[in-house]
Amino acid sequence: MAKRDYYEVLGLDKSASAQDIKRAYRKLAREYHPDINQEADAADKFKEIGEAYEVLSDEQKRAQYDRFGFEGASQFGGGDFQGGFGDIFDMFFGGGGRRQDPNAPRRGEDYQYVVDLDFMESVTGKTETIELEIEVECDTCMGSGAKPGTKPETCGRCGGSGVETVEQNTILGRMVNQRPCSQCHGTGKTIKEKCPTCHGSGHVKKTQRVEVKIPAGIDNGQQIRMSGKGGPGFNGGPAGDLYVVVRVRGHEIFERVDQHIAMEMPVTFTQAALGAEIEVPTVHGKVSLKVPAGTQTGSKFRLRGKGMPSVRGGGHGDQYVTIVIMTPTNMTDRQKELLREFEEISGEAGVEEQHGLFQKMKKFFSH
Repeated sequence: MAKRDYYEVLGLDKSASAQDIKRAYRKLAREYHPDINQEADAADKFKEIGEAYEVLSDEQKRAQYDRFGFEGASQFGGGDFQGGFGDIFDMFFGGGGRRQDPNAPRRGEDYQYVVDLDFMESVTGKTETIELEIEVECDTCMGSGAKPGTKPETCGRCGGSGVETVEQNTILGRMVNQRPCSQCHGTGKTIKEKCPTCHGSGHVKKTQRVEVKIPAGIDNGQQIRMSGKGGPGFNGGPAGDLYVVVRVRGHEIFERVDQHIAMEMPVTFTQAALGAEIEVPTVHGKVSLKVPAGTQTGSKFRLRGKGMPSVRGGGHGDQYVTIVIMTPTNMTDRQKELLREFEEISGEAGVEEQHGLFQKMKKFFSH
């Protein structure tokens, strides 16, 4: 089979960084490792991936390959998979076969929970009570997994280490692999008489109510970390954490932009032309806004301190109001008559003097 470009093998382009190369290699090596992937061509692909990584992970070899192709790489012994075993052992064998004590304290799992908020609830904040189904230590066996009056015994297969050694012949040669013991599943202990409540797991599921204080000003996608509210630890290890992810529903009027709020405010033609004092809604209630005479559609006004509060305290953002002039529809004959009269009195001159856009348009069409 003809050799494929090394960048193509790893799914990268020539601008890839060293970190990109390592990340791509680890992902593909894990996917095509012969011990994991049973496809007929997995071993060949695994070898191809290792060969590409050996060259591209070495700056000197990579430079020669980029300049001269496979011939350049072969000057340094490239083109045949020789290295990468350190990374493979790190991925598959726990860092070169290092043993971990199965009875050592282990931290519990982290949990995640999603809370949906209305827009206004994100402004004011709230206290939410959520229900979680978590695993807690079994009260019957006190976490041992054994029937009361009995206790777990040291695993006879692994001698309590929790791992067993397996030798395999692969395309890369004879490899020694350490994996969790098939008899005790890595615990180092066996239970002859299991607890009738937890069936040997040492944990039972329980519904727990947790009170979450959601701060004012929280944004969509932000999360709250609650230390120690996750899954229980093992062998006396600490509990995991609970991460509450907040999703904020959109609002029909307000749009959040960082800590600020944007909105469009409709005004009548008369209000924009003559000026007016109007009421504008904000997340903190209604406020008065003076619209000066001659205001144009698209004009923006800033309401200081009327935006979102900071989740860390220290003030509020602002609210930006964009004016939208509403063109009247379904006018009466009298209204149309008055507008025509207004147009006759105003003429084009007054408009052209005020608006440079009219001058630009007039100049354009005069060519």
